[in-house]
Amino acid sequence: MASSTSSVLSIGLVMVLLTTFSLPAALAQLSVSYYASTCPSVFDTVRSATRSVINRDGRMGASILRLFFHDCFVSGCDGGILLSGGERNAPGNIAMVRGYDVIDSIKAQVDRACGRSVVSCADILAISSRDSIVELGGPSYSVPLGRRDTRTPNIAGARSDLPAFFHDLPRIIDIFQRKGFSEREMVALSGAHSIGQAQCSSFRDRIYSNTSNIDPAFAVSRQATCPRSGGDGNLAPLDPQSPGRFGNNYFQALMNRRGLLNSDQVLFNGGSTDSIVRTYANAASAFSTDFMNAMVKMGNLSPLTGTQGEIRTTCQRVN
Repeated sequence: MASSTSSVLSIGLVMVLLTTFSLPAALAQLSVSYYASTCPSVFDTVRSATRSVINRDGRMGASILRLFFHDCFVSGCDGGILLSGGERNAPGNIAMVRGYDVIDSIKAQVDRACGRSVVSCADILAISSRDSIVELGGPSYSVPLGRRDTRTPNIAGARSDLPAFFHDLPRIIDIFQRKGFSEREMVALSGAHSIGQAQCSSFRDRIYSNTSNIDPAFAVSRQATCPRSGGDGNLAPLDPQSPGRFGNNYFQALMNRRGLLNSDQVLFNGGSTDSIVRTYANAASAFSTDFMNAMVKMGNLSPLTGTQGEIRTTCQRVN
């Protein structure tokens, strides 16, 4: 078992490196060794802080990963979502995304170790997302660094560029394609829903719709904590088989019509992505490798580098 896991990770690392080296010249400034001389302890510091947070709050690993996704899909991975009063107030973020204070706390620990104005909030979020995945049983991968923090959050982009729980498959495919992701990469990234929870208000319509693409027993089980009215903030796991553990059970749930959100189940509902879901449901190694590569690619979406932006002292406000 250990040998098989090692082999999977080795393959994934090779593919990650190939992905990194094939990036356009504008993104080549990102490097795993970016802070080798200015903050050599950055990886250890972020990993320790992330592990501590997840030990206190088991949901926080998924929340950090969601923060990273919602940051990168709006103007790139620039820490824009972390700023108070900006992107976080868009419909796809408000009341659905959390962890801002956690990233501020990790930033403070990194600053104590290396000094202020050295490591960006955007880089800390990228590292902590990877460490959250690992802490919850998922694969590790290299995280190129060198991002800087935006001074101007893109509120309009936060309203238009994020997939929503009620979107159909063509809309989701289009959103990911506009960011340069294939259907396979989109499905792989959707596997992040093997961890985390969703609010009743985001899946109520699905569990009371009586449509053919939801398992009736699953719908009844979710109705127990999500009434037809009220309880909007009540939570349910996105992956009913192994909540809180990263893996490919999420795809098996989709094949059993037990996807919690409409945007989950549309990945396996007679459409173009059915075969990809089957592949990942039957081969954890294929999902693991594709997910790692897609995460590295997502982390390289339009980063600010060089003299662009700034290195924020506090992640929730500009300097």
